Amino acid sequence: MMAEYDCELDASGLNCPLPILRAKKILSDMQPGQTLRIIATDPGSVKDFEAFSKQTGNQLLSSGEDGGRFSFVMKKS
Repeated sequence: MMAEYDCELDASGLNCPLPILRAKKILSDMQPGQTLRIIATDPGSVKDFEAFSKQTGNQLLSSGEDGGRFSFVMKKS
């Protein structure tokens, strides 16, 4: 299966606000329209990334959870 994102951030084991801060740094280096997939293990990251999306205007394309691992795909605005 082809990757449906341009970059990936594995933030497993990191607690709030580190996954957001790392994602913010990567997104700042990306071109508009590019997508970033984030993997996190902090349950708080679900609300964090929803809020981050609203605050920054970067689109949260998807979020999901599988066995305690949360994945998000964000599109740079």
